[in-house]
Amino acid sequence: MASLFPAREFGLSRRTLLRASAAGLLTAPALAACSTNGGPALVRERPRLTHGVAVGDPRTDGALIWARADRPATLIVETAATESFRDARRFEGALLTPATDGTGRIRVNGLPAGQQVHYRVTLEAEDGATSEPVTGVFRTAPVAPADITLLWSGDVAGQGYGSNPDLGGMKIFSAMAARDPHLFLHSGDAIYADGPLAESVTLPDGRIWRNTVSEAKSAVAQTLDQFRGNYAYNLTDANYLRFNAAVAQLVQWDDHETVNNWYPGGQIAEGKGYTERSMDTLATRSWQAFHEWMPVEPKEAADGRLYRKISYGPLLDVFVLDMRTYKDANGANRGPAGTIFGAAQTRWLIEGLRDSRATWKIIANDLPLGLAVKDGSTAFEGPANGDPGAPSGRETEIAAVLRAIKSDRVRNVVWLTADVHYTAAHHYSPARAAVGDFDEFWEFVSGPLNAGAFGPNELDGTFGPEAVFVHAPPVQNTSPLDGAYQHFGEVTIDGRSSELTVNLCDATGNVLFTRRLDPAH
Repeated sequence: MASLFPAREFGLSRRTLLRASAAGLLTAPALAACSTNGGPALVRERPRLTHGVAVGDPRTDGALIWARADRPATLIVETAATESFRDARRFEGALLTPATDGTGRIRVNGLPAGQQVHYRVTLEAEDGATSEPVTGVFRTAPVAPADITLLWSGDVAGQGYGSNPDLGGMKIFSAMAARDPHLFLHSGDAIYADGPLAESVTLPDGRIWRNTVSEAKSAVAQTLDQFRGNYAYNLTDANYLRFNAAVAQLVQWDDHETVNNWYPGGQIAEGKGYTERSMDTLATRSWQAFHEWMPVEPKEAADGRLYRKISYGPLLDVFVLDMRTYKDANGANRGPAGTIFGAAQTRWLIEGLRDSRATWKIIANDLPLGLAVKDGSTAFEGPANGDPGAPSGRETEIAAVLRAIKSDRVRNVVWLTADVHYTAAHHYSPARAAVGDFDEFWEFVSGPLNAGAFGPNELDGTFGPEAVFVHAPPVQNTSPLDGAYQHFGEVTIDGRSSELTVNLCDATGNVLFTRRLDPAH
């Protein structure tokens, strides 16, 4: 049967298709022959998995498996304890259709806890033709204390830096995969919908950065198909594809999934290349594409709630926040109140931390707590407002959470973030703060994964932060050619001692900074 997803389905130019095919990332649909009566063979075109597979939000008994088809087909997932797939279990998902851009996912369950799971994904068309399989692995969450490795970072293909064929693509994903993590926390800016790519970029020192290109990445994303095409573009990178297949992800969104510094009710200024200037309209399209193309449970509307808790055994709970959907307008961020979480999410976080029985509670905040992140010369987009005095504006919600952590006697809370395109370790202490009703804590910053490197940002003194370690480039918007300033972070938890270790790494996996934390009881 003819494909219902035409060539534009990938958002790829002919040049990119040729390059991707040469790299073995995209395989042409094969033809399968069958005959039931000895007569002329019936030739059937096989469906194809177009952009690899991905795993998300694992539990003790399974995980979410994501894939995309090039034509209507049923998603089939098999799981087994070994790569031979002996005694495999079979899970049949929904029919993948153009309504979701051919994407879909299925939660596999009933699997043993704390085990490596091999999975195999195939597609089955209505005429019975099946795709070539794509395989991967993930680990179910343990029920007893066990060693855990979690990586985190964000900011992919930003500032005009896409997948560079001269470098072998986004090699940082291969460096992360080599560490064999159980989990990857994608801290936002998974795409740069507002960042078109050119075939080449001339750097200030005269060097040339080259990009693979696509139609969807040739302009700022405004239509649903353009947002979809941004995700499709990233998944033409072989390093990213291999990483997705082998590491379970916890994904959150930030601003560049929609447009730089977006907030509900915002309008894009003239002269930015947008004909659709309503941030709400763009965010609605972005929300749909995000939930279609990322390994998360599908939500029908932005109020369907993206924040959630992922429990990964008795040693770890991860609280994945959404600091975009509910925030107030960017401005001076002063006054007696402000919104960064919203009332419902603030209450959920306070109660979830209070009720958590896990040894360690990681809070995944897609905007840093104490770094002044500006929107223009006078407005702020994050919690901090540059005033080291008492909490005001959005800081009031941060203060409420920190106050509750102390009063509820919640121990072993660590915050992980990205967004600012450098890596740092921040220690917060009431002894240095404008307020003293919270316990000291750590926030670790990482990024970017494949984008311009910036920083460092100014620290706001309200909650008493100290920059214990900072690794930022000497020149703003340093390209990924200088891989020393591309970063990811690593958290390991020892299954016997419960000690938590944070490593801040560069693009090659070289450890730049280490901090070990003993659990408090």
